[in-house]
Amino acid sequence: AITLSLGEKERSSYQRLFDAGADRYLLRHETACDRHYSLLHPPVLTLKERKRCLYDLRDIGFQTGCGLMVGSPFQTKDNLADDLLFMKEFDPQMAGIGPFIPHRDTPFRDHPAGSAEDSLFMLSLVRLMLPRILLPATTALGTVRSDGREQGILAGANVVMPNISPLDARKNYMLYDNKIGTSDDASESLAYVRQKIEGIGYEMPAERGDYS
Repeated sequence: AITLSLGEKERSSYQRLFDAGADRYLLRHETACDRHYSLLHPPVLTLKERKRCLYDLRDIGFQTGCGLMVGSPFQTKDNLADDLLFMKEFDPQMAGIGPFIPHRDTPFRDHPAGSAEDSLFMLSLVRLMLPRILLPATTALGTVRSDGREQGILAGANVVMPNISPLDARKNYMLYDNKIGTSDDASESLAYVRQKIEGIGYEMPAERGDYS
């Protein structure tokens, strides 16, 4: 399956990508609260437009993913409750949920990272609420806690994403500081993740794993 995560586009652009053979599209909604969204983004970006993109993607036929960063700046427990309500309403096929981790070159560099415990709790709630959803145990979760990805699987995640990008390209995708796996080659990364998953009694099949 071909999964894209290219941000906000016009519907016609999404349609061309789908017609070209893409299967899935991940676009985190980030937060279901307009005010919180405005605190995280420049004024030109709005939650209304983000939701428009998500509904366009789903309407076109993509397996569509939304999601959020747990512990993002200015986030409240009420925000997280609103996120769950939005996800229940939107009924996505995928969701990216993991802890916020600051990057030293961003305006939020001094904000603390989100907790692994809160992230695991959210994964558990989403799994109960949306039993068939594709739910990754994110690299960010493995960054804030050494056994984070394994705990994510035990909490309800059913997707892992080994980093198989060429080593010389990974420096161009450093979304946050201290990201794990940036110095492992593709085969080492895959073998390491497989070992960890099997260590908690699970298997890592090589099938497409489509939402069904």
